[in-house]
Amino acid sequence: MKPSPLVLVAAPLAVAVLIAVVLALAGGNGSIVLRMPLATVIVAAGVLVSIVLALLLIVRPVRVRRRSAALAAARAEGAVAERDAHRRFLRRLDHELKNPVTAIRSALAAGEQTPPENLVIASAQAARLGGVVTQLRALSSLETRPIEASRVDLTVIVEEEAAALRDELAARGARRSVETVLPTVPWPLPPVTGDPDLLAVAVRNLLLNAAKYSAEGARIEVRGTEESDAVVIEVADTGWGIRAEDLPFVWEELWRAQDARGVEGTGLGLSLVRVVVHRHGGEVSLRSQLGRGTSVRLTLPQAPR
Repeated sequence: MKPSPLVLVAAPLAVAVLIAVVLALAGGNGSIVLRMPLATVIVAAGVLVSIVLALLLIVRPVRVRRRSAALAAARAEGAVAERDAHRRFLRRLDHELKNPVTAIRSALAAGEQTPPENLVIASAQAARLGGVVTQLRALSSLETRPIEASRVDLTVIVEEEAAALRDELAARGARRSVETVLPTVPWPLPPVTGDPDLLAVAVRNLLLNAAKYSAEGARIEVRGTEESDAVVIEVADTGWGIRAEDLPFVWEELWRAQDARGVEGTGLGLSLVRVVVHRHGGEVSLRSQLGRGTSVRLTLPQAPR
């Protein structure tokens, strides 16, 4: 580990002060008298000042250039990553749009003699296509629409969305355990500042994902905690989990894991969650193990007291 430049500059002074203190405590009263012509003193002072200025003029630009180079490299790396993500998005968009369109064309190829079952296929694919477009429009709107900020009780949102998911699962005859673990003593979760509708969208998407990517009998648990000046909502499940190599891509629009291709969905749920949380000044993170389950944490700043 390289020492700090400040340490290198201050070290000689610190050593000199230490020696002076030791000599003073030892009762030393020695002195050194130097005699030289005044002209020599003036020239020496000028040389010393020139050396200091030269060092400042040389070292500072070098530091500035290094800092600028580091920033430029970081920007270039970010731009490359953004371009790669954009290319992946376009490939996925092409896939998501082309497949339904191809299916619709094939189903309607017989014209007026199209069998009824083909019309059902065409209708289903048109609905899928419409769902993708609707979700993309919603994502675009979330990134730009103004936030209607108010004090929001996340406990209420979590309980309402969990109850709605239980009702939906019961109506479908799907067996999932949906539990909420939210503090009540010594005090409940503090409020956050934000748009209650958007925050409900984020929680709803996480719950739907947990139910969608899990098998019968899976457990879904929503936990709430207070950490420093933030409120944390965690949605965990005992679902299928995500492969380690797929984790870097889970927040990208339209991305879907290879294992989940057979499950109905658009691949935009987590993207919506991330946009909502970031618009509220928060952070979102995901942990997952294949075959064990997934946990997603939303961290949102508390509302001012």
